[in-house]
Amino acid sequence: MSRTKRIFRFLFKFILWTGVILIVLFLFFLWRIQVPTPKVNSTLQPSDLKRIKVATDSYQVGKNWLRKNKEGIWEMYIEGSDYERGVVYGVLAKELMEEQEDYFIAQINEIIPHKVYLQFIKMFVAWFNKDIYKYVPAENLREIYGVSRSFSDKYDYIGPKYYRILNYHAAHDIGHALTDFQLVGCTSFAVNKSLSADSTLLIGRNFDFYMGDDFAKNKLLLFVKPDSGYAFASYSWAGFTGVVSGMNEKGLTVTINAAKSDIPFAAKDPISLLAREILQYSKNIDEATTIARKRETFVSETLLIGSAEDNKAALIEKSPNKLDIFYSPDNLLICSNHYQGDVLKNDDENVSNIANSDSKFRYDRMKQLLDEHIPLNADKAADVLRNKEGLDGKSIGYGNPKAIDQLLAHHSVIFKPAGLDMWVSTMPYQDGEYVHYNLRKVLSGVYQSADSLDIPADAFTQSEELKKFEAFKITKQKIYRHNTFGQPLDLTAEEIKTYISNNPNSFVAYMSIGEYYRSKKQYDKAIFWLEESLKHEVASKAEELKIKKIIEECQNKLKN
Repeated sequence: MSRTKRIFRFLFKFILWTGVILIVLFLFFLWRIQVPTPKVNSTLQPSDLKRIKVATDSYQVGKNWLRKNKEGIWEMYIEGSDYERGVVYGVLAKELMEEQEDYFIAQINEIIPHKVYLQFIKMFVAWFNKDIYKYVPAENLREIYGVSRSFSDKYDYIGPKYYRILNYHAAHDIGHALTDFQLVGCTSFAVNKSLSADSTLLIGRNFDFYMGDDFAKNKLLLFVKPDSGYAFASYSWAGFTGVVSGMNEKGLTVTINAAKSDIPFAAKDPISLLAREILQYSKNIDEATTIARKRETFVSETLLIGSAEDNKAALIEKSPNKLDIFYSPDNLLICSNHYQGDVLKNDDENVSNIANSDSKFRYDRMKQLLDEHIPLNADKAADVLRNKEGLDGKSIGYGNPKAIDQLLAHHSVIFKPAGLDMWVSTMPYQDGEYVHYNLRKVLSGVYQSADSLDIPADAFTQSEELKKFEAFKITKQKIYRHNTFGQPLDLTAEEIKTYISNNPNSFVAYMSIGEYYRSKKQYDKAIFWLEESLKHEVASKAEELKIKKIIEECQNKLKN
């Protein structure tokens, strides 16, 4: 046999066996990521239920209902056993869930426009979440399965309906893992006794989870009366059964704030489902802590728990390996995105987070604002949560992560646990009207279409500054896609001038133009704009070091 034939045979066998191995690995991958559907003791199907249209944007299935209020918030009430209330949820909110998934997928495509990257992310998430069902309580799995029965067929190419919605419940956590927590910078507080206008516990929070303006458009205030545990209210979006901001009938509140930890390697119980379990089965801080201890989570998080029974608030600081309960020594509790308790505050990741992120700045700014507004009532709390300035009232540009109102919040809430009162924000961000609800009245069937306790929208919503910021965001996203994925973009000098003038105090405006010129290999211009960005309030030490590193790289390019 000639040498050429031997080489050809070797290559043929190599390619053949490589192909066989890849096929086997792929089949193993597909088998390993299968998520079994939960066993349910019910034959109820979505087709068994009849949704009645009561009025415009108002629907009913038995005692369950969905309606849209005059401020644009969708309100839903469901009751019963886990799987069956999930089926009802899906039937009532089918179109809302489909729209929400459209917005979610569209935002993913906006952030990651290349199909190769998207396929990689899809496979990563599938593998990462392959065992997630083993850590989620069976009740949650059955409810999620019931909801999934009404999901759209449109995205079955991504995965089966139940598989998709279960993965969506971990989106907040995976966002931590993939972005090193840079897209979730929530801030919250609790004041009590002499610091509160009526001497009762008052809690406020911004949920800074951004998946696009459309995703935040159809907010859903969900009222649940389960057949076990306590009835509760939760504010989020359609198709989501977890809790990020909620209060139950015993006056226990839960809000979640991201913290920083090592990058996880596998999913466990999503933090929103842990918060849901706490809300449904706790009436005080001790009971909430007991539940938090028994569940394994895969990201670090702080849960701010307010309790009418205890007449105080506490932080449950939880990492994948540790847990601590932190009580403020006075009547003021502030939570941003770093740990404060003795168990976790000296961990290397937390120390680094305080030094290099914007968390400590927002903590200090929140302290300043609360000191200025004491004693606090709901209206003053809204003013604090809408503040867009930096320390000492410095103008730091709109959208700066150092601000309390970063102009990206999905929602904001204010709780008064003693009276079961809550206020939920409306668009844009947390600057629209805060709508008041009394949980006791809602659960007893009392409904008011207007409420004297509603908090008016901020004047910013009618300002020219907001219009400029929205225009700034559009151009910023175009520059991001160009800088990150090479999408074509040629900005004129006039377009750059307008872009800067729309948010002149923002370091991001100058930094993004600097990165734009770097991508064009115009390194002298890149250095100019990047140095300009450093003259403004940069969001964090880590961001400052990143800018300086890019400047150094550009300078080296000019030398070579």
